[in-house]
Amino acid sequence: MTFLVVGGGAVGSLLAWALTVAGRDVAVVRRGHTGGPAHDTLTVVDLEGIRRPVSLTVVGRPDDLSDAPVAIIFAVKMYDLAAAVASCAAFPEATALTVQNGIGAEMLVAGARPAAGLIAASLTAAVEPIAPGELRRLTRGGLSLAPGHGEVEPHLADLASAFRAAGMQVRRCPDPAAMKWSKLLGNLLGNATGALLDLDVGTIYRDPALFNLERGQILEALAVMERLGIRPVALAGADIRWLAAAMRLPAAIGRPVLARVVGGARGGKDPSLRVQVRSGHGPSEVEWLNGAVVRAGDTVGLATPINRALTELVVEALEDPARGAWLRARPDRLLSAVAERGATVPR
Repeated sequence: MTFLVVGGGAVGSLLAWALTVAGRDVAVVRRGHTGGPAHDTLTVVDLEGIRRPVSLTVVGRPDDLSDAPVAIIFAVKMYDLAAAVASCAAFPEATALTVQNGIGAEMLVAGARPAAGLIAASLTAAVEPIAPGELRRLTRGGLSLAPGHGEVEPHLADLASAFRAAGMQVRRCPDPAAMKWSKLLGNLLGNATGALLDLDVGTIYRDPALFNLERGQILEALAVMERLGIRPVALAGADIRWLAAAMRLPAAIGRPVLARVVGGARGGKDPSLRVQVRSGHGPSEVEWLNGAVVRAGDTVGLATPINRALTELVVEALEDPARGAWLRARPDRLLSAVAERGATVPR
């Protein structure tokens, strides 16, 4: 039985590597691969510096598989997910696993694949490519899994067992919405702000004014979650309940603690939005991060002006490099731009 991983980036490669280490047959859809299925070596360098290579199958398209996979892991960014799902139309009954950041992946996949089971996943381990076919683990983190729909328990149990066998922390969550919203809270930290200012998370959290902006977006997201009846939960390697509690403390108390913890949580890896804005082109995940908070707030009748302002500003920075350059390394300009959109930053 083959596990198909759609997306050969850092996340997809890590999950494919882990399944292969656990003895599963794995094929990875890798952009740019031509010809039929081929064997390739994938190496992960662990936190101790030990290199652990595995051999797996690489294909250019899902259709290159001779047999239907038992499960499909969609490991692409949200803006590429619809195309990735469409590419797997030949396997309408294979269980799908969604590992995207943000809110909306499960609804998209379930709508396109109604006959298939669905498992939601959230990855908290930071990993980065260091060379073709090589990844480095930056933090331990782990993988959280939750049943989406359909009869997925056998697949869920098997995946949990496989990832544990590869040395990953695994946590099973009963509620996929609580899991994904909790991961969203972690994804918001220093992401849009860091992208707009081109500053690292630690620097942002050491600045009292920028910390208040960060705290404001999280408090808005927590208010939306409460209105939706969703509570933060512990993820594998990250107890988001602690983050929520710290953000609700007075800033003078919460900021010193969070500045230490959040600054080192990513293992030195830049948040996704900073990478995208710095590159100056391409789509952004912000619509499924801060933008998801805005849409959910609109649905439940709750204003989210800070998240709305950050969403709009990231989109503007990507569409107009001059706008991005004007904001870069200028907290005063960012705070003014947020205030001009009617957002009041808490103190």
